[in-house]
Amino acid sequence: MLTGIDHVQLAAPPGSEDRLRAYYGGVLGMREIPKPPVLAARGGCWFQAGNVQLHLGIEDDFRPAEKAHPGLRVTGIEAYAARLVARGATVTWDDDLPGHRRCYSHDPVGNRLEFLEPVV
Repeated sequence: MLTGIDHVQLAAPPGSEDRLRAYYGGVLGMREIPKPPVLAARGGCWFQAGNVQLHLGIEDDFRPAEKAHPGLRVTGIEAYAARLVARGATVTWDDDLPGHRRCYSHDPVGNRLEFLEPVV
């Protein structure tokens, strides 16, 4: 039986770890978590906020996920989107999902991320 999602992995190009740390840590406010040594040797980096984990793995023939994306729940989406913009990220709003406020942004290597908050 499935009980939840342990993590979501996105790909990134070789040598992009510093840019990923600046974005996922500095812009999104996630905490970097250590990778097991055998996996750390492959490059990439892992991040966590609450129960949400995003793993960025290095892919030699990297292409960004432009359509596929993780949907990340946030609280105070207006303030969160303003935080992204203030830190240099582009935010695109989308009103097509009933009962939610949501926006999209891209990480520094081009992966699409969705941020959403239910409207109560």
